[in-house]
Amino acid sequence: MSTAVGGTTRPCPECGARVPVDDRFTVWCAACDWNVDPGEHQEKQEKAKEAERRGRRTRPTGPGRLEEARRALARRHGERLHAEVTRDGADLRARRDGASVLAYVIALAVHGVTAALLFGGVACLVWGWGSGLMLLGAVLLAMAVALRPRLSPPLGDGTVLRRADAPELYALVDEVAEAVGTRGVDTISVGKEINAGVMSRGLRGRRALDLGLPLWEVLTPQQRVALLGHELGHYGNGDTRHGRVVGSALRSLATWRYYFLPTARPSLVEMIVNAVYAVPLLLVQGTLTLLDHLTLRATQRAEYLADREAARTASTEAAVGLMDRMLVLDSIDVFLRRESNSAALAGTRSARGNAAGARDGDGLWTRLAAHMASVPEHEYERQRRVGARRGHSVDSTHPPTHLRRACLLAGPPAAAAVVLGEARQQRIDAELATARARVARGIVRDGVA
Repeated sequence: MSTAVGGTTRPCPECGARVPVDDRFTVWCAACDWNVDPGEHQEKQEKAKEAERRGRRTRPTGPGRLEEARRALARRHGERLHAEVTRDGADLRARRDGASVLAYVIALAVHGVTAALLFGGVACLVWGWGSGLMLLGAVLLAMAVALRPRLSPPLGDGTVLRRADAPELYALVDEVAEAVGTRGVDTISVGKEINAGVMSRGLRGRRALDLGLPLWEVLTPQQRVALLGHELGHYGNGDTRHGRVVGSALRSLATWRYYFLPTARPSLVEMIVNAVYAVPLLLVQGTLTLLDHLTLRATQRAEYLADREAARTASTEAAVGLMDRMLVLDSIDVFLRRESNSAALAGTRSARGNAAGARDGDGLWTRLAAHMASVPEHEYERQRRVGARRGHSVDSTHPPTHLRRACLLAGPPAAAAVVLGEARQQRIDAELATARARVARGIVRDGVA
């Protein structure tokens, strides 16, 4: 091996070009793409073995089959939308198409079933008072309560910050919201998820922002602004999936499916119940899949629109940098799991000591930031190429990451509308100090999941 700037190199076994070597990351060749995606060959081998064992052609099996199909559909939608939104003169404004209208109608029908159960239960109790209809009414009411629409996703285990707790952070969110053209949020919650998101809760539609500290801590100040711009950009961009009507219908269907799922290792009575539930389960699963597909395109369009708001708010450079960070989220997860496992292996006493040592949050977060800062550029480039091959996305509701990145770079670069200076960032860090320490202790003690 020969020494290169910042490390060592070795010749590529395919083309002979010098390739950088870092023991922490995959060694690959940028000239010929040798070993750019070592997991691809392994996956093909595993699928071939599975197909041979089962005696049928290679295809996805098991619980991940539906998710893989959804990702394939998301990739097709993402590619078509990318061509649409990058076309000269393309209208990127949010709009409601036929699929969104049909999704709205189906969602209303789902809620209508719950309303019918509620009305039927009340009617049986009122008109059948003192007769056997009261039992049927009680059953219908119990079903209506169990299957009621959930207006809000379940709360996580994050720390909720009020405006009095973090005035500088709320001021930043308000400034970003004004730049995006919407209003700020009512609550901010910080937790240990490697993610961020916004949602509306309750009948009043109170806005909540969830910030995962492991993601927040590895971003530059302008990338943090881009993250806020992206999340706040979801309000008013036509994302029907996260609307109260369609979103609550999706959550209701997921609840219904849970109740109808067959019992594993059933007894004789449970086998009969499983058989009775088979048809309702198919109907619920079919409706859920249809509603999912009808809203997927609008959701992906909303992601492109939110990316545009991120670039307009924080600059194109910051938005692209945020997208690159999304490609290496697995590295954050691996680092945090290693920290947690190291503490556990060192023993309870040492684990408590590590948790106490992270009381101010600086220890864990400083090490995480240093780790992510040390990720070499050739690893980012490898992830970009793997993403283009596999259609990498954050999840099956997002367009492929490489297309989102290409879309940001397609137009003229945007300057930052909101600049997060060092002094302001330090004030925000001070407001988050208690939450940072609490989340750091939770990760060291319990891990990230």
